[in-house]
Amino acid sequence: MNNQQNTINRIVEIFNKSQSGVIIIPSNHSADSVAAATSLYLALIKMGKNVNLVCSSKVSYDLTATDKFQSDLSTEGNALMISFPYTDGSIDKVDYNIQGEYFNLIITPREGYPKLNPNQVKYSYTGGAIDFIVVIDSPTLNNLGEVYNENETQFTGKDIINIDRHLTNAYFGTVNYVDKTSSSISELILKIIENLKVEIDKDIATNLYAGIAFSTNNFTSYSTNANTFESVAFLLKKGAIKKTIKKPTPSTTNSFIPPSPTIFPTPKKINVSPSAETQPIPIEEVEKEKQPTQQQFESKKPQNILRPKIFKNTGMI
Repeated sequence: MNNQQNTINRIVEIFNKSQSGVIIIPSNHSADSVAAATSLYLALIKMGKNVNLVCSSKVSYDLTATDKFQSDLSTEGNALMISFPYTDGSIDKVDYNIQGEYFNLIITPREGYPKLNPNQVKYSYTGGAIDFIVVIDSPTLNNLGEVYNENETQFTGKDIINIDRHLTNAYFGTVNYVDKTSSSISELILKIIENLKVEIDKDIATNLYAGIAFSTNNFTSYSTNANTFESVAFLLKKGAIKKTIKKPTPSTTNSFIPPSPTIFPTPKKINVSPSAETQPIPIEEVEKEKQPTQQQFESKKPQNILRPKIFKNTGMI
């Protein structure tokens, strides 16, 4: 049995003995990492595990279970959490009372703010223990962003499963499933799910297919190999829908816009009468125009050329 299979067996052992954990992807995630994480999440949920998907940045890819991502490093426990949209200063007070067999939580908005919309209230459980942490597609823990930087102590004493294909991976996990020759993270997750003996349904197959297609640039990248096509063929047999996720288009706010060509107006044709064109100007009048008269010379003289100069603050006049 090779080392890779030994690593997969160790991961399966951790999942089988544990009840709850989190799956984390880096803040600068890709469609492949999202597809891999959501697929593993769906498989572990099928096993009856208490699992949360975590990312410090927003996840918005069109894949099953992407709506399950949260930014908090927590798992479902027995503490009921009530959540609703909140604006700073909008709540005046929170109170409670007990009427018969009912516990009433009373939330009073501050004057000038709208009352709470019941349709926006969400309920969940929190406070559960974290048995394992799965880190997907991240060369270091620091790549996880705020999820790690603000919760470093929670990574201590846990089984950390590091699943990655980066050449620069730091092997930070207690178990490191790092295959630098794999064309996608989704292929690595497929091998784990197969060893978990979990049924791969259409949602899992579609997510994994989309992750592989994205990572390999629709199966055209240099990393695409025979194993890639074997995985894709297997997923298609499991009912995968050919969903291709496009890479984000770059912003065009700073794109160069060529200047419009300058259009000069057509010069107007001036009609000059023949007499004006042919009639010569007398030389005497030209010379007269060139030489200024005595009156013009006097008018051009500076007006204060003959005035005495006064030097202030020197005592001299």
